Amino acid sequence: MERPARESRISRRSWLLAGLTAPLFSARAAEPMKVSFDGDTLHVAAPSLHFLDGKPLERLKDGDVVAYVTQLELLDESRTLLLRQLKGRFVVSYALWEEKFSVTLLGNSPGTPPRVAEGLSAASAEAWCVESLALSATGLAPNLFYWLRFQLRTGTPRDLTEDSRAGISIPGLIELLSRKNTETTQWGPLEARVRLADLPRPAGRGPRIG
Repeated sequence: MERPARESRISRRSWLLAGLTAPLFSARAAEPMKVSFDGDTLHVAAPSLHFLDGKPLERLKDGDVVAYVTQLELLDESRTLLLRQLKGRFVVSYALWEEKFSVTLLGNSPGTPPRVAEGLSAASAEAWCVESLALSATGLAPNLFYWLRFQLRTGTPRDLTEDSRAGISIPGLIELLSRKNTETTQWGPLEARVRLADLPRPAGRGPRIG
């Protein structure tokens, strides 16, 4: 039996609304950056950010190492004044037979030894790099709004030339990074508007920069 015209119109309208609202809910669900506060420092996570793929992954599987440089900035609510800035440097290698990643976090101050995490999946290595960032929140007003901005790019030999940390061969890394004249790849910026009073508290953290 043929459906009434009104029912047909309602059905078509329902499908149209569903098609319009589904991408909206997906966009809301995929948060680009999550921020937490432990009472002293701000921590970030970017579960939807994937940088161990594409050209960098091809280089890793060819036996190269890939350096990454991260930058975390805290700005006022108008985004016109830079209040804090934190940079991090990571060197990633790949064990082809084990299909696992190793990450070396280079210290940003003299006397700070590098930290190493080994036997990681791609997702775990990406999370370890981002979640190692910790930006000091000392002196920030808990009830004011701020903006956190995160950026990441592949590094170059120049990013490592001034580093002389014990326990890691910087000249060797520079030689490996110089094997191919590759273009720099950048991800971000990712941004989040935050207020300390509203942020969740993390249960625990591992090695961090800050």
